[in-house]
Amino acid sequence: MRKVSLREIVADKIVFAILIALYYWMWARNDWHNYYTSIQYAVFAFTFFYFISRASRLRKYKQERPDEMSEANLKRCDALCLKIGAAAIIVLSFICAVGRLSITTDLIGYCLMGILIALAIIRTILFYIMDTKGV
Repeated sequence: MRKVSLREIVADKIVFAILIALYYWMWARNDWHNYYTSIQYAVFAFTFFYFISRASRLRKYKQERPDEMSEANLKRCDALCLKIGAAAIIVLSFICAVGRLSITTDLIGYCLMGILIALAIIRTILFYIMDTKGV
């Protein structure tokens, strides 16, 4: 039985963020093409199997002995990412206020999904760096 690392659990959040962005795209788009149905079915199937595999990995991780240093690094990383995320949303809100006549709600939503994906990637990279150096 392979050991599940906290790095794997943290990196898995990137897939979760991409899935959320894909679901937003499915709900927010204004056009329709015939191949969109195939994309939606593939996303639904992938999401189903993704959550099953994630649940099994989380169950395995919780059965193992926790690594206190990694979990402390994750808390530090989350605190830093909260500050980065707040700053990104503040910048986006000011951009929306300045360009309120030319920026659509669809564009704002896509920017928010981009922030979500960027934060998941930044969190993973920061955690990997902190965990490697043993900060």
